[in-house]
Amino acid sequence: MKFIIVFAALFALTMANKDAEILHYENNVEPENFSYSLQTSDGKTAEEQGHLENAGTEDEAISVRGSYSYIGDDGQTYQVNYIADRNGFQPQGAHIPVA
Repeated sequence: MKFIIVFAALFALTMANKDAEILHYENNVEPENFSYSLQTSDGKTAEEQGHLENAGTEDEAISVRGSYSYIGDDGQTYQVNYIADRNGFQPQGAHIPVA
């Protein structure tokens, strides 16, 4: 499952610009936690850490914290910080409206 999350994030970032090169990539996948960081030549960055909560119980779940940034069509850099856990995906960013 963790491999799929990391692979999906990397695939999404690199497919957005087929000419972009990966400048930095680092990952660590263990049985109960994972982390990765990535930087591409077109200005995208991503990093994420996750861990397994309540391992071996009915309440077992993955809790993830991360961020990504990219340069928009307007030339500005946008950054999103997020948490993904039992409460769903919770993004925060200066450009994201708050309810």
